[in-house]
Formats: sequence, C-alpha cells, structure tokens
Amino acid sequence: MTDNTSDIKPWGGRFSEPTDQFVERFTASVGFDKRLYHHDINGSLAHAQMLAKVGVLTDDEYRQISEGLEAIRGEIERGEFNWSVSLEDVHMNIEARLTERIGITGKKLHTGRSRNDQVATDIRLYLRDEIDSIAAELTRLQKGLCELAAREADTIMPGFTHLQTAQPVTFGHHLLAWNAMLGRDYERLMDCRKRVNRSPLGAAALAGTTYPIDREMTAQLLGFDGATENSLDSVSDRDFAIEFTAAAALIMTHLSRFSEELVLWTSAQFNFINLPDRFCTGSSIMPQKKNPDVPELVRGKTGRVNGHLISLLTLMKSQPLAYNKDNQEDKEPLFDTIDTLRDCLKSYADMVPAITANAEVMREAAMRGFSTATDLADYLVRKGVPFRDAHEVVGKSVAYGIDSGKDLSQMTLKELQQFSNVIEQDVFDVLTLEGSVNARDHIGGTAPAQVKASAARGLTVLSERN
Repeated sequence: MTDNTSDIKPWGGRFSEPTDQFVERFTASVGFDKRLYHHDINGSLAHAQMLAKVGVLTDDEYRQISEGLEAIRGEIERGEFNWSVSLEDVHMNIEARLTERIGITGKKLHTGRSRNDQVATDIRLYLRDEIDSIAAELTRLQKGLCELAAREADTIMPGFTHLQTAQPVTFGHHLLAWNAMLGRDYERLMDCRKRVNRSPLGAAALAGTTYPIDREMTAQLLGFDGATENSLDSVSDRDFAIEFTAAAALIMTHLSRFSEELVLWTSAQFNFINLPDRFCTGSSIMPQKKNPDVPELVRGKTGRVNGHLISLLTLMKSQPLAYNKDNQEDKEPLFDTIDTLRDCLKSYADMVPAITANAEVMREAAMRGFSTATDLADYLVRKGVPFRDAHEVVGKSVAYGIDSGKDLSQMTLKELQQFSNVIEQDVFDVLTLEGSVNARDHIGGTAPAQVKASAARGLTVLSERN
C-alpha cells in the first residue's frame, strides 16, 4: 500500500492504514462533482442556519460558518481553490477548507447530516436550476418557430408520408408541428421539476438524525416545495435524474427528427431552405460544399443522451436500499445530458429564426406527386359518391396523369369527366394548391389564416411562461 497523508480523511478514525493512491483516484468524484460547489454551499448555509435556530449551533458559530462558506465560494469563483483528489468529492473539499479557515467550528457543520443526504440535496438543487435554464432555451426556440411559422404561413410545400408527396401543406404549418412537439417537451420538463423540487436534507445517512432538526425550514430556505417523506428513499432515490434524462432523450429525439428534415431540405435534391452560413461548414477538398453540421451533430448527439438514459436505468436496477457507492456514477451521465441538451437547444434557438425558405422550389415540388388527389376524392364524396368509389375514381385519374405527364390540376374538364360524370367546372377550385390548403380551414388545419392564428396562440402561451 502507498501512503498519502497530505489530507486527513474525515472518516479515517476506524482505519488502520491509508487509502491506496490508485483507489483514491478510482473512487474520487471531485473531478466532475465540483460543479456542484454553488449548490453545496447553499445547502450548507441553510443547514447551518437551521442548526442555529434549533440550538445546535450558537449564533456566533453560525456567523463563522456562514462567512467562511461565502469566502470559499469566492475562492472557487476566482479560481483560487485547491481541489484535492484525496478528499474525494466537492463536499469534503469544501468542509476541509472551511475547517482550515475557521478552525474547530468548521467541524460542527456536518452535525445532523450525512454526505448521503447532502449529495442528494445538491443534485436536486443543481438539476432544478438547469431545468429552468433548459426551459428558457426551449421557450426561445419555440418563439423562433412560431414567428417563422407566421411569416411562412402562405408558403406552400408538399406534405409527406413515407417521404412520398401526400398533400399540400404550408411551411408555416410544418414548423408548427415541430413547435407542438416541443410544447409537450416543456410540459414534461415542468412536471419533472415538481418531483425534483423536494428536499432530502435531514434524512442523514439513511435513518434520519437524533438532533432536533427542522427539515421544513431547510426545505423552505432552499426553495423546495417540501421535504421528502421517507429517509431511506430520500438518500437512495435517483428517479428524478432518470426522469429528467428520459425527458431530455425525448427532446433530443424531436430535435433529431427536426435535424433530419433540415439536412434533407438543404440538399441540392430538395433545396427547400437555406441555413445561414454561420451554422454550416465547408469541405476540406470540395470547395462547393456547404454542410449542415449543426443539424447533423444534433442528430448524432441524440444517441449520446439516449445512452445516458440506459446507463442511469441500469445503474439503479439492482440497488438495495439505501445509499450505495454505485450512485456516484449518476453524475457524469446526468451532467453530460444537461450540457448536451442545453447546447443543442441553444444552437437551434439561434439558428431557426435565420432559416429562409425557397418558396418557388417548395411550390414546384408540391405540384409533383398528385398532392391534391385527396381533395378530388373529397370533392366527389360531397357530390354524393361513396368514398371507396371516389377513391377508385381518383386512382384511375392519377394513373392517367402518370401516363399523360399531367397533374390533376392540368387536366381538362373533359379529361376528368371520363372517370366520373359528377365532376363539374368547380372541381378546379379544389385542385389548385391554394384551394387545397385553404379548404382545411379548422383548428390545426393548413389554411394560412389558421396557421397564423395558431402561431399567435403559441406566442401568447410562450409570453405567459414564468
């Protein structure tokens, strides 16, 4: 065994030999959990204030601890703090520095709590703040989508199923489909936040504490909605991290679908839209290339977040109550999920408002593929033809169009009437692209007026978010 006495372990009393240096590095988490310092200090301040209130600390001891912790926060933020691997984690590093600064009083801070409830509290505080930050980026992206949708409410494009031309829609309507996905994502985040926002502080190692603590006080001081109910569950629960990561994976899945369409639409084969140059890169060998790197990278990062979800589920699946060292492995996947999701949302929130549509190309594409065939079938039904018969009539009309190289709207009345004698001159009102999109004039429909109204409703909802 190797000796390392540079830092005295706060739990070292029952051990007869120092920790092996490799084991120190292997078991330490300070390399990644030091990002929790702000929330760790806030949790300690609330805990100390509560201990003073119930008489475990004197007012002077609370003052020393409070001033010492704020001084340490300043050291960390100025880059002056010396993080020690031998002290294992952010909690022990801060506590050891506090004792170094204020003496024996610093050793009293940990009264009535454990690292088990301390880390559970820190992660919840941290994740709560990050959810708020992510929700703000999500809202910014949705605002960009709604504003762009309103501008492009009249821009006709083909709607697809199976990536085959189906019916004409508008670009604005398509953008609002993405917004609808993100709206559900926002609701899931806010619902997840409710379960994040419960305080485990005071559960101690697993069974609570014999000190006369006030858990509701610390919960209130830290902005929690209340204290958790069961001490065993409080220290070992990571459902909130899994739930957040699941919500993040679904947001990333939506962004990935969004990305796939952007990548397709910027290709020479589609040429539906243009992305601003600042969100694209070139080729090292082909000078003509403009690559949609941001959408491609977002699409790729989706797998990363999906992997973190599986990692966290697997981490927790066989753990007995209460806390186990396995739980140290929750932070890296959670932290990377947070960072990845926030960055992807930020890139899209910056990029989307600058997307421009190639309206004529979109319109020309909508003219191909007999996109108004369903409108012709609906027209026949309104004339009294049973739908299945109407479907067959339109199928024969399309087959004729394929052979003759004509779209339905390009056929003469006489040509159309060879398939059904109920077809009259008014059929051309529904066979045009404008007639098709305007005919679906209901909530959620493609009519430009409905698209603009939906975008306006969306912007109103977004403006009301706190």
